[in-house]
Amino acid sequence: MKKPGVTLTKDALPGLQARIKALATKRVMVGIPAENAQRDDGSGASNALIGYVQEYGCPEKNIPPRPFLVPGVASIRDDAVKVLRKVGVDSMEGNAAAANNGLNEIGLRAEAAVKNKMDEGPFTPLADATVEARARRGRPGAAEELANRKDGQPAGTDLAQPLIDTGDLQQHITYVIRTVKAQ
Repeated sequence: MKKPGVTLTKDALPGLQARIKALATKRVMVGIPAENAQRDDGSGASNALIGYVQEYGCPEKNIPPRPFLVPGVASIRDDAVKVLRKVGVDSMEGNAAAANNGLNEIGLRAEAAVKNKMDEGPFTPLADATVEARARRGRPGAAEELANRKDGQPAGTDLAQPLIDTGDLQQHITYVIRTVKAQ
């Protein structure tokens, strides 16, 4: 005869706690990872350094801030939160592959948003000296931008995009999913 009451057949709490802990240590990071930051132009400056200077400016060199990374990532915040909710559910249900796919989706969306921000701005136009240097290197649009300025038109960014010269910086924007120490 069976006794009335509650019978525990399997304690799933330890597994759930482990999955929550594993998810809590995952970080989707967007930018220019150190292992992918080098340039081939011989300048000695890494893409990470150039990105930092563009994001925050460098008053000593008369470079104004042209934020692209933080605003780019911020632009997908609401979508990322929706995906993260699903990632949390997938993780708690033990579907690690779906949770990982969700983290990758967030990374891809953020990477694309940052690159889009680099293309679309708005940013402070380049200084005349910078546009002149681009024109000497034969960069498309630079000579036309200089001619427009000499004709009295205001400095613009359509012909000489501030964050796009060779495209190297933009090509190095990526995301990584890293595991960090639990706190």
